[in-house]
Amino acid sequence: MVNLMNWRTANELIPLSYFNEMRASSPVSFKKETDSWDVFKYEDVKTIFSDHEHFSSQGVGTMKDPIEASVLRQDPPKHRQLRMLVSQAFVPRIIEGLTPKIEAIASTLCDQMEASGKMDGLHDFASPLPIIVIAEMLGIPQEDRERFKEWSDALVGNNSERYYQCQEEMSVYFTAIADQRRLEPQDDLISRLVRAKADGEQLSDLEVIGFCILLLVAGNETTTNLISSALLLIDSHADVKEQLLADRSLVPQALEEVLRYCSPVQTMIRTVKKTTVLRGQTLTPGQMVNIWMGSANHDEDIFERPNLFDIHRNPNPHLAFGHGIHFCLGAQLARLESKIAIQTFLNRFPEFHLDRSHVLERIDSWMMFGIKQMPIILR
Repeated sequence: MVNLMNWRTANELIPLSYFNEMRASSPVSFKKETDSWDVFKYEDVKTIFSDHEHFSSQGVGTMKDPIEASVLRQDPPKHRQLRMLVSQAFVPRIIEGLTPKIEAIASTLCDQMEASGKMDGLHDFASPLPIIVIAEMLGIPQEDRERFKEWSDALVGNNSERYYQCQEEMSVYFTAIADQRRLEPQDDLISRLVRAKADGEQLSDLEVIGFCILLLVAGNETTTNLISSALLLIDSHADVKEQLLADRSLVPQALEEVLRYCSPVQTMIRTVKKTTVLRGQTLTPGQMVNIWMGSANHDEDIFERPNLFDIHRNPNPHLAFGHGIHFCLGAQLARLESKIAIQTFLNRFPEFHLDRSHVLERIDSWMMFGIKQMPIILR
């Protein structure tokens, strides 16, 4: 595995040259030591997302690893049933209804930063905003938000022991809340999850817990990294910053280019179900496949000048949210939160710039892209 850490510039934080090399020389690459494959080309990644006959998402959920019981780790037909159930608690009108709350959270965070004139773009803004939103959606008390952040970081990190430990802790935590909501429903997402029905069936305790954990990671880490990456790229491209300051309506399309350019989720895993041939390579049942969306979104066969950050790119068919039946359920929320966050930040701090004395460093995660710290001078 290539070392993805400790690049010194914005572009070098994403291993673009490595992805370029692999797409050209080894688009379907075998790792003998792990009996697994890495797939780097756009069309191959898109195919694997859609081909449930040959590639499986299936996990085996337990209370030690409940995220494996979530909709993310299910194949049809179980996936369809779970998605129908959780979608009832995640409909567009509910997400749109969060707009005033998200605007208020973003403004409050800006208020807190304004007095000092300095801030950390990650820890003071990009990280707390989605944590607060998800916690309020789920109905989690304010005093537990720090625990949420610790759990979330552990779930995308490289420490496997801590990964399972925090899932066990979360299982206990969410079981207690779900039991309470069954007795005393409230206007929150967990209450809707425990009541949701499809074809006469409800989510099991394990499935409720698995979805809560999935939402914590998908709704927090990915949006945090989307917002911080947007700040990083805006600061790195003076022309982009100038355009966004002149016209805030460009922010949504700029964020689509951020999603393509430095996808918050760089890779997903599938398991080979049936023997299949991909670009002349034979993949056999039981082998793992890493599908690199981070590389696919820079594929020169799909994107003109893919290593150029272009907020006017059209079309922009990136795979940052996945594809097919596993297209991210929280995409609408991520887009809404990041749009409000960036528009609010530009309104309040149009002269912001990164502290160039700080060396950028990537988070310790092979599957996620994000920055560890981002000191910003606000004016």
